Amino acid sequence: MIELKDVHKAFGNNRVLQGVNLKIETGTSMVIIGGSGTGKSVALKCILGLIHPDSGEITLDGKDVTKGDRDAFLARFGMLFQGGALFDSLPVWQNVAFRLLRGSLKRPKDEAREIAIEKLRRVGLTPEQADKFPAELSGGMQKRVGLARAIAAEPEIIFFDEPTTGLDPIMSGVINDLIREIVVEMGATAMTITHDMTSVRAIADNVAMLHDGVIQWTGAVGDMDNSGDPYLDQFIHGRAEGPIEAVR
Repeated sequence: MIELKDVHKAFGNNRVLQGVNLKIETGTSMVIIGGSGTGKSVALKCILGLIHPDSGEITLDGKDVTKGDRDAFLARFGMLFQGGALFDSLPVWQNVAFRLLRGSLKRPKDEAREIAIEKLRRVGLTPEQADKFPAELSGGMQKRVGLARAIAAEPEIIFFDEPTTGLDPIMSGVINDLIREIVVEMGATAMTITHDMTSVRAIADNVAMLHDGVIQWTGAVGDMDNSGDPYLDQFIHGRAEGPIEAVR
């Protein structure tokens, strides 16, 4: 469904992406791992068209993502942001229904609220929480609201940016389970950026490691532990010693 071919992106002298090649098949869950500053978020923003690569090609269903109807293109995506990115001034249900209250996906207000409450239920939140404001919710509940918003418009493709950041291990497990269940139920194509190896094992079908601006290794999640790749091995086991230099 999504393909990156020899994608390059630099910011001044900082060459972040140096020939990224990656395929994400329809209906699969791809998780991209790698150290901080290796370009995971830049690759994601390039796919969404928020950043334009210097060279290379990114296609969605074989079509260049930089061409065609931008609104129709973005309507196919849902996104769970790293920090939740909820609107503090809007009640929970309006956060969830944000895309359904405006633009090409606009629905009547009552219908949008019903959909929002249904999605909140799907992530384990009650209708009583729909009229609260984000500040009245715990971090884990806010993350669930963000997940409900990501699926509110029934997207074909969902991006998850560090979905368990800032959560305790138990709530991280809950969010991982929800992500996996929802992606399977919807038949969606998923792309996740994370450092959390527990998340990787819980939600991935396939894994790609981004290092030094290229995909160092890619394969099925079950093949990670016996990959034979020293970079991947060091990363997934959190070893200080190895080919990846720790910044001190």
